Amino acid sequence: MSRPRFSCKPQDIKNAIRKNLLPILTISGVSGGIILGIILRYSRSTQWTKREIMYVGYIGELFLRALKALIIPLIVSSLVSAIGSLDLSLSKKIGLRAVGYYMTTTVLAVILGIILVVTIHPGKGTDEDITKAGEGRTVYTPDLLMDLPRNLFPPNLIQACFETHKTAIVEPKIGENDTQLPKSEWDIVMEHTRALNIMGLVSFATFLGLALSKLGPKGKPLLDFFQSLSDASMVITSWLIWISPVGILFLVASMMIEMEDFSVMLGQLGMYFGTVVLGIFIHGFVVLPLLYTLLTRKLPFRFLANMTQAYITAFATASSSGTLPVTFQCLEEKNHIDTRVTRFVIPIGATINMDGTALYEAVAAIFIAQVRGMALTIGQIVAISITATAAAIGAAGIPQAGLVTMVMVLDVVGLPPEDMTLIIAVDWLLDRFRTMINVLGDSIGAGLVYELSKKELERMGSVNVNGDVERPSNEIGMDAVESSKM
Repeated sequence: MSRPRFSCKPQDIKNAIRKNLLPILTISGVSGGIILGIILRYSRSTQWTKREIMYVGYIGELFLRALKALIIPLIVSSLVSAIGSLDLSLSKKIGLRAVGYYMTTTVLAVILGIILVVTIHPGKGTDEDITKAGEGRTVYTPDLLMDLPRNLFPPNLIQACFETHKTAIVEPKIGENDTQLPKSEWDIVMEHTRALNIMGLVSFATFLGLALSKLGPKGKPLLDFFQSLSDASMVITSWLIWISPVGILFLVASMMIEMEDFSVMLGQLGMYFGTVVLGIFIHGFVVLPLLYTLLTRKLPFRFLANMTQAYITAFATASSSGTLPVTFQCLEEKNHIDTRVTRFVIPIGATINMDGTALYEAVAAIFIAQVRGMALTIGQIVAISITATAAAIGAAGIPQAGLVTMVMVLDVVGLPPEDMTLIIAVDWLLDRFRTMINVLGDSIGAGLVYELSKKELERMGSVNVNGDVERPSNEIGMDAVESSKM
């Protein structure tokens, strides 16, 4: 019996390279950025100035600005067109499945983080060897919780495109002999920070999509406009993606130059850093794929491999919102997920699905308590898990937003906000890892919801190249029979 011969033709190699050219270039961009950054960092004895670092990362900054310019048109148009093209009952099912998945994975991430930090105990010792960085922020936990609904319903949609509401407290001036007032009696100041209010935009787009779905033919002209805007945004995204390897190269190079001393990673913070990264990779590459396999009866490896471009972009930009255009492109063009699902589920996921942030905040709070020699009760650990889940949902998809909500988690166990300075030194790098897992979680969620909703979507009809829903032929025939009877 002759053995089958396996031949690899040059044309097959060319096709394989052509098919995977973008991921290859992107990985090369990351590798090249690390090498370039290390060479530049140690090419001279004097420290690089902030201006010089800005020059190195300038091209990467332009790429990042171009990506962020697409966030608002892409989020609003995608949500409106996706929800408007579905009937209300199907929108409800898809929405509930997505939210159910997001809440489940966030809770699983928190539980995993708590198990790891309690088992590994990275905070053993004191804070003498830890270099503090940054400043703590004085906040009041009820204000942080109440700011979530405030941002969910912005009074001005134009303002929501570039500002987010924030409630600040200011300690009133008191005399030398007066007693210090508790935070609950400090002066309240309503402020706005320069950050995209993604929660408010998602809320508005969701309700507008539902309204257009309810209107039916009357809402078709406006729905067509948002569909065209969504498609045009995706075309621009496809152009941007091909320059992403260059942008990522310079972003990573500037990050390597700006990075603090590598010895920080080897001290006590190294144990904390390793615990968070271990938890992130277990959650992202074991828990989530296992959940996908159990619910869809499909292996997740090809799906995950097709999302490589999104993971690398998320790591380089440290922004799940900024990665949205790339995430859409990978899901729709490589994994062939229905656009009605991706453009409904992904913007919501970028707002409320923060698995990496939830895990990080749970680990960070318990790590700080361990450093301070504070023995936590079961009740306090449960309180941390609940608060970390809520805080992660409230963390906007912008770089290092988790540091703000971290104050709320520390407050629950009676730790001062100044203790955040213990972990800021490595937060910039952890932020990139947890953003990567946030995007991975969003992507798996879209794939999972699509598989669970496939039958309902097929009954409703497929989406053609123009974004219109093509109803099944048997359903059209039934309509024709009914109209002939009238």
